[in-house]
Amino acid sequence: MYSEKKLIDKIKVFGIFAAIPVFVFLTVVIIPFVVGIFMTVTNSTGTNISTEFVGFKNYLDAFSDPKFLESIILTFKYTFWSLILTNLIAFVLALLVTSGFKGQNFFRMGFFTPNLIGGVILGFIWQFVFSRILVYLGTSFDIGLFNGSWLADPDKSLWALIIVGIWQNSGYMMLLYIAGLSGIPKSLIEAAELDGANSWQILQKIKLPMMLPSFTISIFLTLQRSFMVYDTNLSLTKGGPYRSTELISMHVYNDAFLYQNYGMGQAKAIILFVIVATIALTQVAVMKRKEVEA
Repeated sequence: MYSEKKLIDKIKVFGIFAAIPVFVFLTVVIIPFVVGIFMTVTNSTGTNISTEFVGFKNYLDAFSDPKFLESIILTFKYTFWSLILTNLIAFVLALLVTSGFKGQNFFRMGFFTPNLIGGVILGFIWQFVFSRILVYLGTSFDIGLFNGSWLADPDKSLWALIIVGIWQNSGYMMLLYIAGLSGIPKSLIEAAELDGANSWQILQKIKLPMMLPSFTISIFLTLQRSFMVYDTNLSLTKGGPYRSTELISMHVYNDAFLYQNYGMGQAKAIILFVIVATIALTQVAVMKRKEVEA
């Protein structure tokens, strides 16, 4: 708390501790965001900021673009499966590495390691796995599922992207679940065991309700990461084959900078922001209410 009573002294304290962070936040986040919204209602080309007002034409063009709608549906599909599988695997891993077996810290480190690898490098590693190793194993042992590269098959390439996303994020979410499990009072579990509760009943009646804050954070982060994924999408599939894995972030980037539709691309980015913000805020609000009830 400020102990200074004079306004000039308070301004000095603010200038010392908060002026630089506020300036950076304004110049890096707020001003570009406001300028971006302004450019969606003008005919800006990206190389200059036009003041010619075109209304909501860019937004109408965005919603009439079938590739944009396909990209949104594809991203929802990717997010849905990533959300469920990532958190399910992360929670199971957290239960496993907190069960008390010998060497569990080594496995914690191992499961978390993929999160330390950048998305671009991760994409190239898995591109080699899907295009070389799995194809070699498929042809050598006559495994039909791996006879051809998943990255060249429009029906399987999205699943390749989902698998890489799960592999990258599960370790990070596992740490959040470990923190949640560690925060449960042991006395509660011991009391339940004395009352004759088995492992499933303890998980269902004690651990799951008390881990709702961890679920809230993990689901929020998984949603945010899944909707905004770009680097892995670029290095693993580049949106192919035939744009079958072009998720929304890549579609917006390509439209704005590759196809030079800057105004419409910016409008699509704002639509993406609204979608992600709405879903994330709704999810957090619902989960917080459940936390109170639990």
